[in-house]
Amino acid sequence: MPEAIGHITKVWRACPVCDTERGEPHLGKGGLHIVQCSRCGMLFANPVEARYVTGEFYDQLATPFYLSPDKLESDYSPVRFARELRLFRNYCPSGAVLDIGCSTGAFLHALQGQCLNTYSMLGTDVAGPALDYAERQGVPVLRESFLEHDFEARRFRAITFWAVLEHLANPRCFLAKAAELLEPGGHCFILVPNMESLAVRLLGKRYRYIMDEHLNYFTAATLKQIVAREPAFEIVALKTTHFNPVVIWQDRHSTMERVPDAARMQLLKRTTRWKQNPFAAPARWLYSGMERCLGQLFLADNLTIVVRRK
Repeated sequence: MPEAIGHITKVWRACPVCDTERGEPHLGKGGLHIVQCSRCGMLFANPVEARYVTGEFYDQLATPFYLSPDKLESDYSPVRFARELRLFRNYCPSGAVLDIGCSTGAFLHALQGQCLNTYSMLGTDVAGPALDYAERQGVPVLRESFLEHDFEARRFRAITFWAVLEHLANPRCFLAKAAELLEPGGHCFILVPNMESLAVRLLGKRYRYIMDEHLNYFTAATLKQIVAREPAFEIVALKTTHFNPVVIWQDRHSTMERVPDAARMQLLKRTTRWKQNPFAAPARWLYSGMERCLGQLFLADNLTIVVRRK
């Protein structure tokens, strides 16, 4: 229920996994209050600013953030979605694809570039300027609310949520509609930050991705729980991926409560260029080994789960 706190309207939430009311205090960072559900252990922000629930924040952020030159260069680089594309193509070699929270369309653009005429695709997002950019790159987009849009008889072989569920006030509603829209045997791909990662264990609340616009904080256990709440889904894979040691170094020595968006994008740009530098191959092999080890221990930065429509 919305409530005015000072000059900011905030919304009180129940647990996004099991609907238990409120939760017990777990962590505070500035105006962000993360609570833990006493029933299922889910970590979630409560209360949250209404602009994060309505999507207003992301529409306003689109031009200075999503359309910044550093972010666009990184998102549209050949290495940006390399892990996601490998995983995706293992389970979905062809068919209709819906990318929810597609931003500027970089994932679908990369998929189309690798597999021309193999997929039909559609992206949707709440940030209008980001969708404008996606359309200019040849990515078909849906400008209506995903939850409210009537897809009629249209169905998809795959639906993706790349770094989306952590932003949603009611992620189960999105998963339920995704299940409805998938073909039988189709797959849903979900990537979220890992609240049990090495970075979180070392940094605690200093970790840059513990931030106001992230409303949900998943562990492997709670991610499996929220997916299991949708009876049409069955889990086929769960892993942790990605690791950026520079983030740990910077955040460990930072005195700022929030890393500026411009600084985050500059680091993403430098990291992307390093991944494409042929002279950095030995360092990349070492890095890949570290990432594999952390992944096996479920300590890498992100959780990725693949579920199938029964």
